[in-house]
Amino acid sequence: MNTKQEFVRLMDIQTELALATCTDDQPNVRIVNFYFDEAAKAVLFSTFADNEKVKEFERNNRVAFTTIPHQGNEHVKAKGLVRKSSRTIFDVAEHFIKKIPDYKDTLEQAGEYLILFEVTFDTAIVTLNFENIETYHLADNT
Repeated sequence: MNTKQEFVRLMDIQTELALATCTDDQPNVRIVNFYFDEAAKAVLFSTFADNEKVKEFERNNRVAFTTIPHQGNEHVKAKGLVRKSSRTIFDVAEHFIKKIPDYKDTLEQAGEYLILFEVTFDTAIVTLNFENIETYHLADNT
C-alpha cells in the first residue's frame, strides 16, 4: 500500500469525521464536516461559537478523530491538538464547497457565525481493510 497516497485519497473523498473530546473524565463525540489542508497538515472544520465543543476545546485541546466511510471500511484515524484557526471559514470556503457542494448553503445562511478550527497531528492510521492497515507519518514525503 502507498500509505501517503491512500491517506490523501481518503482525506479527499470522505466528508465527515467523528471528533472525540474528553473533559472532566467525560468523553464526547460528534460528527463534523471537514477539509484536510495538506500544506498546513491540519484538519479544518467549523462550528458555532456557543457550541459545547468550543468550551470542551478550551478545557482540553487534545482530540481524536476517525473519518466516516460511506461504504466499506476505509478510514483514517488520528490523535492531535485542536485550536482556533487564524483563518476564517470564508478563507477556505472554496475547499469546503468543492468537497461538499451543499456547504455553500451553510455558509450563506450561517457563515458569519462560524468559527474555523484546526486539528494538527503527526501520524495517522490508514485502514483500507482488515489486511491493509498502516501508520502514515505526515512529515514523510513518501
